[in-house]
Amino acid sequence: MDPMTILLSIIVVLFLVKTYKDQKSQKYKNYPPGPKPLPFIGSLHLIDLQKPHHAFMKLSEKYGPVFSIKLATEKLVVLCGYDAVKEALINQAEDFYARPQNALSARTSKGNGLIFSNGENWKAMRRFTISTLRDFGMGKRSIENKINEEAQCLIQEFRSYKGKPFENQTIITAAVANIIVSILLGNRFEYDDPTILKLMRTINENVRIFGSIMIRLYNSYPTLIGLLPGSHQIIFENFKSTQDFIKEVFTKQKKELDINDQRNFIDAFLAKQQEGKPESTVYFHNDNLSVLVDNLFVAGMETTSTTLRWSLLLMIKHPEVQKKVQSEIDRVMGSAEPQTEHRKLMPYTDAVVHEIQRFADIVPLNVPHATAKDVRFRGYNIPKGTTVMPLLSSVLRDEAYFERADEFYPEHFLDSEGNLKKNEAFIPFSLGKRSCAGENLAKMELFLFFTTLLQKFTFQAPPGVDLDLTPALGFTNAPLPHKICAIPRS
Repeated sequence: MDPMTILLSIIVVLFLVKTYKDQKSQKYKNYPPGPKPLPFIGSLHLIDLQKPHHAFMKLSEKYGPVFSIKLATEKLVVLCGYDAVKEALINQAEDFYARPQNALSARTSKGNGLIFSNGENWKAMRRFTISTLRDFGMGKRSIENKINEEAQCLIQEFRSYKGKPFENQTIITAAVANIIVSILLGNRFEYDDPTILKLMRTINENVRIFGSIMIRLYNSYPTLIGLLPGSHQIIFENFKSTQDFIKEVFTKQKKELDINDQRNFIDAFLAKQQEGKPESTVYFHNDNLSVLVDNLFVAGMETTSTTLRWSLLLMIKHPEVQKKVQSEIDRVMGSAEPQTEHRKLMPYTDAVVHEIQRFADIVPLNVPHATAKDVRFRGYNIPKGTTVMPLLSSVLRDEAYFERADEFYPEHFLDSEGNLKKNEAFIPFSLGKRSCAGENLAKMELFLFFTTLLQKFTFQAPPGVDLDLTPALGFTNAPLPHKICAIPRS
């Protein structure tokens, strides 16, 4: 190659590098402020990856309610406090509704289902999910009856311990799981059934691992980390196990399908496949079905059961609150079966359920969002595809909206007359286009299970035990393993 050609090649390369750098710097001009990242690890050294929301809230004190941080190779924008989160998810909903694309979701959900899908596929799955959940009882008397029937099974299980200490995670999770199972599959499981026990174990394990450092590293360096052993491999194994179970169920149901007698959610999806419309092929395929059902298992089981476990733990830690709730139950319900219509007559109990959800802070990080396009937000430029964390913990602990943000204080939701008081920063189900599709079902379950249990039992710690309110490590804030005593009230 002659010298002139070499020189021209060097000039072209330098021009391309400069153009790329110029474009890159323009892309991140007016990017939200944040700590300066280190090579390879970014700002991982600043974050307790077991409880990253604590570190994010601390960083917001320095950088403000909108800041950026780089964790390994991934750039994040974190939103702290109700005002910033509302502005993004409500006022600029079209800008922030997307989900980030990462190595974990690419290997598992692959753009299918509801939680990590995007675009028209997500819209089709969300429309179908909400309408079908309603068809099968969400918010209606039929599902209320199912919850009350399941609550009676739970009562019998609690009674079998005769006031002696027992660990409640498995039975509470199984009871809650049976509600979403009844909608998805049309049946229920006994609490010791190996199928439901395996399903609960794999889902609980994945939710716990999802918040681990190995997942963060896998998303940043999938080729390298994917070759190594670790907790990320357990997620893949568990996901495959659950998918195999779901596919086995819907394969069997497809053989028995009567489109004029749809028995459950899976039947409704299979019926959609047979409509012969263009969307039947594009959206209502088996991969979407299996991931969607998995998403609903996780969403319908994990957060509600965890909240119920917190509810009993908090009643034990605050016996004066438990007595006031029981007094209101006795006055309004007596010995009658709890109904959702009782709720409006029970402002104190309603306020306590609200405060349990706020204080427990079940999903502190929120499920991550992503910018759907290049976004201008509060004077900052956020490029398309940037992962955005609307920090739920910072909202539910926002001192501008909750006077005793770090305490369990039901009066956050009561006015001076003792009536239920709404608080706009109470958003345990998130906000906007990606808010929880099963919110109404979860609210009904929490009220009915909680009031039924406190109608029948007084909850206490085992003798000589001081129960700990420190959350266990994981993506969700679950209670540490513990035992309780359920003392029959009559």
